Amino acid sequence: MSTVAHPPMTTARLSDTPRPGVGELDRFPVGERTADRAFPERGAPGPSPRWDSTEPELSRAPRRSPGSRGRGLHGQLVQQLGQMIVSGDLGADRPLVPEEIGQRFEVSRTVVRESLRVLEAKGLVSARPNVGTRVRPVADWNLLDPDIIEWRAYGPQRDDQRRELFELRWAIEPLAARLAAGHGRDEIHQRMVDMTEIMSHAADQGDQVTFSRADNEFHTLLLELSGNRMLEHLAGIVGAALNVSGGPITACERPSEPSVGLHTRLVDALGTGDGTAAEAAMRALLTVHPEIDHVVPAPREH
Repeated sequence: MSTVAHPPMTTARLSDTPRPGVGELDRFPVGERTADRAFPERGAPGPSPRWDSTEPELSRAPRRSPGSRGRGLHGQLVQQLGQMIVSGDLGADRPLVPEEIGQRFEVSRTVVRESLRVLEAKGLVSARPNVGTRVRPVADWNLLDPDIIEWRAYGPQRDDQRRELFELRWAIEPLAARLAAGHGRDEIHQRMVDMTEIMSHAADQGDQVTFSRADNEFHTLLLELSGNRMLEHLAGIVGAALNVSGGPITACERPSEPSVGLHTRLVDALGTGDGTAAEAAMRALLTVHPEIDHVVPAPREH
């Protein structure tokens, strides 16, 4: 059975697809973590890729999660197939035939095999004897994986993904702010002060990129300062949320005087050890822009 139920298509060579402004995709770093203080590159959303595309859209790569998108063809194929699975272009109704994938994208059997292993680790596919490799149901996906968060946020499920991310941030970041107020780690607090100063200057200059990078760093530091290792482990999720554009989850990262003021208010509350004020500042920060239709999480009918 064929993997693809589409009309005849033109072969898409992954190696021929450059990333605007950066160069070939081979140059992407491996295993970059927000906690390493690295500011990630930010991409722009594009159309969902399809098998018959002669120019696969592989440029959206604001974050890298360890073990997922590596260098070169392997990393490109993981992203291509991942986007197609999440968007529904590839479903469980037909197997993913490695030989056909290799032919369509002109990559070796080894590249295909390693890419499918990465997708299997993310819960997107499963490989079984006499059954082959098939797409798994959404309930089996690792929805906290930063790659899957990104793919969902730019696909048909974008509205649900952005709502869910906002609800998750609403649950964890105010708590992290309250906990962080009880930890006197001066070096982390000073780094957060530095980030607010960078954000203030970037807002004055209208520098969206610098503002967003500093904001990402700020929220990562907040989770680290909470003293809760499980919350700190969620930094990749918050970072993915901040790197996904076009919805209410990005409210606090937009350059504006109110946003900078609330970041400063939060840092001041942390400095004085006022957990209640820190939590309130974080909640205000998540809903700082009134022109965005925020829906504060509440029970929903099923």
